[in-house]
Amino acid sequence: MAPSIFLHFIFFFFFFMVVNGEQDSIYGILKAHGLPMGLLPKGITRFDFDGTGRFEVHLDQPCKTKFESEMHYDRNVSGTLSYGQIGELSGISAQELFLWFPVKGIRVDVPTSGLIYFDVGVVFKQFPLSLFESPRDCLAVQESESGDSIGDAELSSQAIPKVQFYSHYS
Repeated sequence: MAPSIFLHFIFFFFFFMVVNGEQDSIYGILKAHGLPMGLLPKGITRFDFDGTGRFEVHLDQPCKTKFESEMHYDRNVSGTLSYGQIGELSGISAQELFLWFPVKGIRVDVPTSGLIYFDVGVVFKQFPLSLFESPRDCLAVQESESGDSIGDAELSSQAIPKVQFYSHYS
């Protein structure tokens, strides 16, 4: 009887270490919240996560990486995690054409759909979930390069005209 208690103790200790060990990284926390680990780049030096879902990650320096669009990560990225989404996000910008837009939130659609959405203020940008399966290398950028994003006030006060081209050939 004593050996079976000992084996149960070993099993629970091992189980606790594996589950808790996964929670010891921000990537494990993302995964536990139904989000892909590749939403954040490699190179995180420190992270904070509290019981309300609030997180903050720290990188050595601002950096950028490329998915379907280029993404810029500030030195500090923060937000609030809930299952399948990140709200109140700051520190990430996405490039569309030649403009940078701050990403305000991220949500995974029904996981079987294979889609993830980035809220860039004026629209939700849709990506295949598979792009974000694992953390990517992130190339360092200068601090001056990180100030190229369009803020909320500018978005609401500027309209970007849509130009349509028509062909008159028959």
